[in-house]
Amino acid sequence: MKRLTGRYRVSSVLCWLALFAAPQIFPSTLLAQAAPQDQSSTSGQSAAPQSQPPAQSDKKEKKSSEPATVKLRIEVTTPDGKPVGNASVYVRFNETVGLFHKNKLAEMSLKTNQDGSVKVTDVPQGKILIQVIAKGWHTFGKWYDFETDSETVQIKLEAPPHWY
Repeated sequence: MKRLTGRYRVSSVLCWLALFAAPQIFPSTLLAQAAPQDQSSTSGQSAAPQSQPPAQSDKKEKKSSEPATVKLRIEVTTPDGKPVGNASVYVRFNETVGLFHKNKLAEMSLKTNQDGSVKVTDVPQGKILIQVIAKGWHTFGKWYDFETDSETVQIKLEAPPHWY
């Protein structure tokens, strides 16, 4: 019985490999080039040499279609305008991972310097959650939508609520 399930596992893995590895083994450019040549040889006419098929230009576009990134500079200050040093800054964004391109919430945790600022690089453009936690100050959190290459975000922390 165990042997049968083992074979089942192997065959299912081979099926998945065949499905997802087939485009890599037989690229569409090879298939596109093979089709016109076969048609010209059957008709008996010599065809003029053709230029690059459009499938190769699509590959170049796919390489350049990587998600654009944004460079952030986050400045954390008090309501007076004084910088808040050693504050924890959490940056969360959607990241596409895995074979089925699932969205996963990726997180970066950083600390502000004595000037109250932190630099964040290579974050994909789009919706980004910025959370700031500092001792003695109210926790801050807000979703931002970034569409440019570089942005500066100024965050003013509020005084903590009074406990009675």
